[in-house]
Amino acid sequence: MSNGAMESLYPFLYSDTSDLSAVLAQVRASTVAKAGEILELRRVISERDSARLERCAQETADRFTAGGRLFAFGNGGSATDAQQLATLFLNPGGGARALPAFALANDTSVVTALCNDIGVEVVFARQLAAFGGRNDIAVGLSTSGNSGNLLRAFDEASRRGMLTIGLAGYDGGKMAELDSIDHLFVAPSASVHRIQEAQTTVYQVLWELTLAALGPLSPLTIRKVSHVPRHTR
Repeated sequence: MSNGAMESLYPFLYSDTSDLSAVLAQVRASTVAKAGEILELRRVISERDSARLERCAQETADRFTAGGRLFAFGNGGSATDAQQLATLFLNPGGGARALPAFALANDTSVVTALCNDIGVEVVFARQLAAFGGRNDIAVGLSTSGNSGNLLRAFDEASRRGMLTIGLAGYDGGKMAELDSIDHLFVAPSASVHRIQEAQTTVYQVLWELTLAALGPLSPLTIRKVSHVPRHTR
């Protein structure tokens, strides 16, 4: 990032003043402005996509009910978000229902082998080809919407009958042109920071709505979970 871009984001770092009060006022103003941006972006997404999120959550719940699993993937910071998304479903804590979910960038041996032997463009598609089935769910995250390995992964997931969910920024990029994505949620912003913050909200809401669609755990299921032998937990 250039110094000019950095200065536009954090002007107080480039201030010539030694007045601590003035610097703190600039920090506060910058923080308030960024908070306002993400609140407005979340409001826009909520008004536009709330009904589609509910439908997506119902379809996600149907796949889990049929024995499906969720596979999440992305590059860079989006890989971290994919990992967080998978962890949210798999290990939510607080007594919430645990659901089978995996982040495809987690296994460094598999990822580096595919990148080295074939190419980064297949790093997610090959894993979905190996593990994905028609009851499963594929969730891909990209800020630009243009990541080639995500586009290829969605096409592979669609061929296998998986439910496909995309999270993108800007105008959706090339992901918005794919027929292989069943549900695409776009954070309409040119700021990577705001996009990723909005995407975090989207998949948090998707998880909550999915749990609501699944309904409470039955007493029989709760007993089975509570009596799992310690060495298998």
